Amino acid sequence: MDSVFVMPGTVAAPRGGILRDPHNRYETVREALSRIDKAARDMGLPNISTRLIEHNDTSDRRGPEVQYLEIFAVSIATHHMLVAEGVEPVAIVGQSIGELWALAAAGHLSVEDAARLAVARSEVLTRQSWDGKMLAVGVDGRRAASLAGLMDHPNLVLACENAPRQSVISGPRQLIEQVERVADTFGWPSLPLDVPHPTHTPAMAQAARDLRATAPRVPYGTGRWRVCSPWLGRDVGDDDPVDLVAGALTARVRMLHTIRELHAAGADAFVECGEWAVVTKFVEASIPGVRCVVPLSESDPVEAVRALAAESADAGPSRPYAVRVPVQAGAVATAPVAVPAPRAPAPAPVSYVAPATPAAVAPVVEAPATSSVSDGLNYASVLAELQTLYGDFLGYPPDLLGEDDGLESELGVESLKQVVLLGRVSDQFDLPDLRSNSSLLSVGTLRRIAESVVAGRAEAAGR
Repeated sequence: MDSVFVMPGTVAAPRGGILRDPHNRYETVREALSRIDKAARDMGLPNISTRLIEHNDTSDRRGPEVQYLEIFAVSIATHHMLVAEGVEPVAIVGQSIGELWALAAAGHLSVEDAARLAVARSEVLTRQSWDGKMLAVGVDGRRAASLAGLMDHPNLVLACENAPRQSVISGPRQLIEQVERVADTFGWPSLPLDVPHPTHTPAMAQAARDLRATAPRVPYGTGRWRVCSPWLGRDVGDDDPVDLVAGALTARVRMLHTIRELHAAGADAFVECGEWAVVTKFVEASIPGVRCVVPLSESDPVEAVRALAAESADAGPSRPYAVRVPVQAGAVATAPVAVPAPRAPAPAPVSYVAPATPAAVAPVVEAPATSSVSDGLNYASVLAELQTLYGDFLGYPPDLLGEDDGLESELGVESLKQVVLLGRVSDQFDLPDLRSNSSLLSVGTLRRIAESVVAGRAEAAGR
């Protein structure tokens, strides 16, 4: 089994006592927490690990720097617990500031340097004191970008593409509030996000410059594991860590694309190195049916990790894993290099990485082309009718409409047209429930629609 470790970004402060058991069991966890505590003390901050080890279910709200370091502590401790029990990743991915945790977990940065850089990032954002806000919207990135574009302001942008129907817009507070009202008019779910520092907008350009000018330069190691950057859109190579963190402040985070690329390359399990299912919710919405594990959300985290390790051992050695080689400016691109992946030995509030719940994706009912249903409809005849209906509406010859072509991604059929067309299909086949099947819009192909029609007519005939 090829596992990817995912690191959450800005989430709610962890619960007290969440790391008590890992701290007691694993020397590597104790060492990592001790190093974070020392870095915090050197920067004049209070001890980080005490509340996470003790049973104290309240957060003392000691400021954003402490909140970031507590999230870091939980992420790095979970990573060490996984590795200690024999689960090793083929890649590590971080969401926003979680990329910093990924670099530390992979060994590219020391724990102390990652902590110092996280605090430096927080301090420049606090100094800028920008009156901004982030809004999660339950639509795809294309629609969210169009929504932001209605206001025509350079700092109001699509900030994160998390899942097929889960995006985040970042911008000035007043404009975000207008966007929220427009989204409500469209019937799109939205949720304002409680984050100490709204980011991923051009408005953060000054903070990015300040970070590059003031942050301590940190040594960069070769690392043990591959790190994938959702904002760079590639693996991290020999990039300067300060530049990486600074660049992310103004860049869009494309988590959806990164997740799908990793899955297409062979990753078949995603493990959240955090307290709650945050990034893994995006994974489940982006790749229905994929294996997701959140050890710290289980009643027995260690047993959950050991079960995952046993699955990995039963699956046998990982296959060679394609690593995308970063291409520097002026360099000649080379073919991907296959390297062996590491082999494994034997409800809480969150911020912008866990907004409104994505619409559920309805299961697809497989209907072979040769199978008929009792009212005379079969897959082939339904598909032919759909190709004619969609072709007439869109102005395409029916035979050019492939059954697996993405209606939006490949044919450019915008969402409002898809809604109209699905309504016509519903009327044509007398399936009133079909027009409310949102999964046919989020992952729309003629195959899925035809299969749904065949299944719906079969169910109606059997009543």
